[in-house]
This record gives sequence, structure tokens and C-alpha cells, in this order.
Amino acid sequence: MENTTNKNNDYMAIVAYLTLIGTLIAFFMNREVRNPLVSFHIRQALGLLILQLMLGSFIGAFDSWMISISFYIFFFALFIYGIIGAAGKKMNEVPILGPYFQKLFSTIGQ
Repeated sequence: MENTTNKNNDYMAIVAYLTLIGTLIAFFMNREVRNPLVSFHIRQALGLLILQLMLGSFIGAFDSWMISISFYIFFFALFIYGIIGAAGKKMNEVPILGPYFQKLFSTIGQ
């Protein structure tokens, strides 16, 4: 039974990357039995989502479809990178920003 709970909890690492609601679901599902893999990916996904929201409002002011498309392709690639790492049960940090997210949200999942 314990192994099944841990396996189901591993899927929460993938769910964390699916919108802010997915991150919140993964966070609350991971509170009872702490899984370091899920906590790691929650921190990564939360950092990406907050950064995307903050920068997205600034990028939207440019009123240029080339800048906007480039911005969203960049973040889409980072989310896919995170999802692939979560599916492979690896703790791959997002390039450049990953270590910063881990430090900034270090209290989540401990």
C-alpha cells in the first residue's frame, strides 16, 4: 500500500507543471507524505509560473507578436523540460533559473 501511495505521489510532480491550479493541487497532495521529488518540481513549477506572469504583463505592453510568440515559446520549452524531468523522476533544474527557484522557495516541501 505504501508503494502505491508513493507512486501516485510521483505523478504529482508532473501535475505541478499544469497551470497554477495543478501546482496548488500538487502542493496540498504532497503535504501529508512528503516526497522530495514532488517538492522539487513544485518549487520549479511555481517559480516558472510566477516569472511567466510577471514578465508576461511586461511583454504584453510591447504590442509585437514576434516578441510575444518568442516569449511564450521560451516558457513552453522550459515547462516541457520540467515535465520531462518529472516524468523521468529526475531532479533536473530548469536552465539558468532553476537554482534560484530552489533557493527562493526553499521552505516549500520541507
